[in-house]
Amino acid sequence: MKGGDRSRTAQTAGTVPRAPVYSALGERIDEVELTQAVFGIRPHKAVVHQALVAELAGERARGASTKTRGEVAGSTRKIWRQKGTGRARHGSRKAPIFVGGGIVFGPRPRDHTQRLPKAMRRLAVRSVLSDAVRDGRLIVVEGFGITEGRTRELVDLLDGLEVEGRTALIAASEDRLVRRAARNLPDVTVLSPDDLSLAPLLAAQRVVIDRAALAAMERVLS
Repeated sequence: MKGGDRSRTAQTAGTVPRAPVYSALGERIDEVELTQAVFGIRPHKAVVHQALVAELAGERARGASTKTRGEVAGSTRKIWRQKGTGRARHGSRKAPIFVGGGIVFGPRPRDHTQRLPKAMRRLAVRSVLSDAVRDGRLIVVEGFGITEGRTRELVDLLDGLEVEGRTALIAASEDRLVRRAARNLPDVTVLSPDDLSLAPLLAAQRVVIDRAALAAMERVLS
């Protein structure tokens, strides 16, 4: 994707948050007034950090799993008689000292999920979006104009908007063509208004929102 940075004006404190609106051809056609409670709050860094840690912890793998002697499949028959053999007393082949037996103190699956109240998670997302508006990194598009779900369509759209680097696209939940078009673009992440992941929003250098999804975002996050 080519093109230089479009000139942007950062939001000043105390003003109603606004964002420019562009057409699918990259022409600025309007300016939209955003909801103060969603896009104009003072970012809460501590909550953002806590929400990000919880989100990343939930994506961690549960880890390896081993079986104890009580879980290993096998017979419980005593392997030899108690006395007279000259060998140590044993009751089962599932003992840890035998090949194929159980594992002592082996790794077990661990759930890394951290519970976070919905209010805190929404505050974290609102903080990130407000920061993007204040820095002039958030723009609104009057429809993405993706009709075939091809990657070239999305590349042309982003070139017309002069958007470079890591980008978060917020599209309507039912817009599958945008998701299909972005699958081959490693720096582009498509999100839906009802499932806004915090990590892609934090990593994004630009946030592009479909105007049709804007009302849904404000309804969910208010």
